[in-house]
Amino acid sequence: MSSDSNYYVPEQSPYPVVTALAMGLLALGGGLAVQGKGMLILTLGLVLLAVVFYLWFGTVIKENMAGMTSPQLKRSYVWGMSWFIFSEVMFFAAFFGALFYIRVYAMPWLGGEGDKSDMISLIWPGFQPEWPLMVNPDQVVGGEKFVGPEKNMSFPGWGGVLGWLPLWNTIVLLTSSVTVHWAHHAIKHNDRSKFNLWLGVTVALGAIFLVLQYLEYHHAYADMGLTLESGIYGTTFFMLTGFHGFHVTMGTLMLFIQWIRGLKGHFSADDQFGFEACSWYWHFVDVVWLGLFIFVYVLG
Repeated sequence: MSSDSNYYVPEQSPYPVVTALAMGLLALGGGLAVQGKGMLILTLGLVLLAVVFYLWFGTVIKENMAGMTSPQLKRSYVWGMSWFIFSEVMFFAAFFGALFYIRVYAMPWLGGEGDKSDMISLIWPGFQPEWPLMVNPDQVVGGEKFVGPEKNMSFPGWGGVLGWLPLWNTIVLLTSSVTVHWAHHAIKHNDRSKFNLWLGVTVALGAIFLVLQYLEYHHAYADMGLTLESGIYGTTFFMLTGFHGFHVTMGTLMLFIQWIRGLKGHFSADDQFGFEACSWYWHFVDVVWLGLFIFVYVLG
């Protein structure tokens, strides 16, 4: 396998078919779950996908440790991870785009701007298009279906900045981006002890971020009346931060697995793509959070 042109072709495997089955169950279960049923199918899909991932990735790791990969195959790993991260960029671009559209176009229209201003003023007289939206259009005419929150998650002013959880989450996540870089630098120089140390710190910081986000969500629901049902502000807030939190969870789990591999003696100065791919993903998650911090919290 020393030739650059050789490409390792694995033996026949049931994993692709089982993965397709698991994804089908997830799609079916997810569709039924929004109707209040199908949780068993959804759970089965998740469990099946987790099992096949564990077995499939384990096979890939064993093949790599046995020296069965070639430079061409490793390039395919790089391209595969690059396209995966690009798809995630497009995923979040859609949600940021929705937030932009709501704030720049929809809100002014609902406030009476444009050629339909007379009609809008008849439907929701007195509605003020101010973001964050604390009073929904339906509320101004006595509606109770979508009641706006009592408070919002925007910048509280310099007097309350030290108790502002989004700021601490930002500090934690940016620090983790530095520590994962230090871990990368350490393994590139075959310093395994520092690699394990800094990667372990990164995993711990990821866990701390998730704990802080849980506390933030509890505060939003229990003390501020900010929920998914509190209008478009609550919906966009929880969709953006919630999906990001899911990605942080996945990134923390990925890095934790690489940390366990590092403790077992995996990776070397010239072969550590499993860790590198996870570190790329982690840096992507950090960049997305900076966008959230600016556009969802600071510019609220």
